[in-house]
Amino acid sequence: MTTGVPSRATVPGSRPSGAMDEAAASRQVREMFSRIAPRYDLLNHLLSLRFDVAWRKRLAKRFQSVLARPDVRVLDLCCGTGDLTLALAALVRSARTASPATILGADFAHPMLVRAKEKTGNTTRRAALEFLEADALALPFADQSFDLVTTAFGFRNLANYSAGLAELYRVLRPGGSVAILEFTEPESALFGGLFRFYFHRILPKLGGIVSGNAQAYGYLPGSVARFPQPAVLANLMGRHGFTQVRAERWTGGIVALHTAQR
Repeated sequence: MTTGVPSRATVPGSRPSGAMDEAAASRQVREMFSRIAPRYDLLNHLLSLRFDVAWRKRLAKRFQSVLARPDVRVLDLCCGTGDLTLALAALVRSARTASPATILGADFAHPMLVRAKEKTGNTTRRAALEFLEADALALPFADQSFDLVTTAFGFRNLANYSAGLAELYRVLRPGGSVAILEFTEPESALFGGLFRFYFHRILPKLGGIVSGNAQAYGYLPGSVARFPQPAVLANLMGRHGFTQVRAERWTGGIVALHTAQR
C-alpha cells in the first residue's frame, strides 16, 4: 500500500491517490468512472467471473415483497450503468402491480448514465424507470421520498461515508429499507490471501490493459482495503439512526450486504 494513504480506521471516505480533501476525491472518482464507462460492464463481468450479475439479482430478490407494493418508490444510488436498477425494475414488472412503481437510478458520472439509458431499450415496463445525474452527498430529493434505497459497489467511492449515510436516511421514508452491497476483504486467512493476491496483483493489470486506464483499476483494491469492515459499517449505520441493521457476507466473504430500516 502506498505510503501516506489513510488507514481504514481513519479515512472518512474514498481518497484516490493525490486527493487531499473531499472535493478533490469526488472530482477524481467522477473523472475515473466517466473514462472507464465504455468498458465498465465488460470488465465487471470479466473480473468477477460474472458473479456481479448474480449478486445484483440476489439483492433485488431480497426486496421482492417491497417491490410488489402499489406506488412503491425506489432509488438505486451510484447506479453506474444501471444493472441493479434494471434488476429491480424487472421484479416490479413480474409482480404485476396495479399501480406503477417508480424506479430511479442516480449517478454523478454522466457517461455511466448514457450507458444505463441505452440498456432500457424498448422494454415494456410496469415501473416508471428513469435515470438522472445526481451527487449521492447532495441528493435532489425531498425528505422521506423513497420506500427503498439501494446501492451496489458505489457507496465505497463516496468522499464521506457519514454524509452519505445521512443522505440515505434523509430521503428514506419511515419504515423504508436501505441496502448497501460492497466488496470487503474475507476473514479467512487462506481465502483472504488469495483474494488480496488477485485484487492487488492480477486485477489492476488486467483491468488496466482492457480499459486502457490503469489508474482506475489501481484505485479499486486500495479502496476496498480502506473501506470499513462489515461490523464497523453496521455500527456507523446504527449511529446514523438506522434500525434492524444486518450485515451478511456472500461468496466466501468477498462481498457484504448491509440492510437496515428507518
